[in-house]
This record gives sequence, C-alpha cells and structure tokens, in this order.
Amino acid sequence: MTSDQTPHQARSVGVGGWVVSFLPGRTLTLEQATAALQAAEAVAAVRALACAVGLTPLETVGLAMQEPPWDEPHPASGRRSWRRGRLER
Repeated sequence: MTSDQTPHQARSVGVGGWVVSFLPGRTLTLEQATAALQAAEAVAAVRALACAVGLTPLETVGLAMQEPPWDEPHPASGRRSWRRGRLER
C-alpha cells in the first residue's frame, strides 16, 4: 500500500498481516495498516500547516492538545470564524 501524500508505505507479510514503514517490528491488520497510513497523511498535512504559522508539527499538535480553548467565543460582527473545516463570515 502506498500513498501520494507521504513516502510511508505498508506491505503485506501474508496471512492477513501488514507492516508499516514507520512502525517497525509491529504486525498489523489491513484496517490498522490503512489507519496508520492515513495518520501519516494527516501528519504531512499538519507539517504544512505548522510551517505556515512558524511552528514544528510536534509543537502544533502538542499545543492544540494541551492548551484549553477560550471559555466563550466572542466573534465581532463581520469577523471570520472557523466552523467545521471552513472559514465563515
């Protein structure tokens, strides 16, 4: 299994087992190997977004997981807000 978004790959090792390039020593199911490659693709996307804001991917993920959101959003009239994967006015 390969991806067009990351150089990582998964290979069948027979009897339903798969190994993934960034998980050496682990044998996974097809579903797990697919999820692992999807995670690698997500990391590639995070890397690009992190670079845009001057952070490393690890800093971006760590801060997004650790920092609590603001208590209440206070969008001013006419300001943009982020909703379900898209920018809204």
